[in-house]
Amino acid sequence: MSSEPLVVGRVIGDVLECFSPTTKMHVTYPNHKQVFNGHEFYPSAVTIKPRVEILGPADMRTFFTLVMTDPDVPGPSDPYLKEHLHWLVTDIPGTTDATFGKEMVSYEMPRPNIGIHRFVFVLFQQKGRQTVKTNLPTSSARDNFNTRRFAADNDLGLPVAAVFFNAQRETAARRR
Repeated sequence: MSSEPLVVGRVIGDVLECFSPTTKMHVTYPNHKQVFNGHEFYPSAVTIKPRVEILGPADMRTFFTLVMTDPDVPGPSDPYLKEHLHWLVTDIPGTTDATFGKEMVSYEMPRPNIGIHRFVFVLFQQKGRQTVKTNLPTSSARDNFNTRRFAADNDLGLPVAAVFFNAQRETAARRR
């Protein structure tokens, strides 16, 4: 588990502090497309929330928080609304997947308008079962989310895993 692709993709720096991954996380969309750092997906391929599996080293008594954001809103050259929160799940038991957690903010499919956007999945290990409460945006106020501030406000510490994919607006011809 290396954080190097996260540095190259500017996820570390723009979204996260430098950290050493300690937990394995697999993010797979229903079309069996697994997310790997920097791979590109068409927005039409990521309309339904993915399966996010936590593989360890953890057990059912360890709980995690999952955050999915887009730090490139409205466009990568001037991301003044960054970050846009796409999904937030807390209290996910280790060795399970996000469906076993508590969905605090429902999944919103990526809709990049201008340029290539990064969509970042960040996993934090909780100190215990502690449904996260502070700084939760309403579904209409997902812009200007800040993963670092959210983690600090909820005593989550550094991430234990992260992965991102890229997406850009599809032309009508691409959707066929």
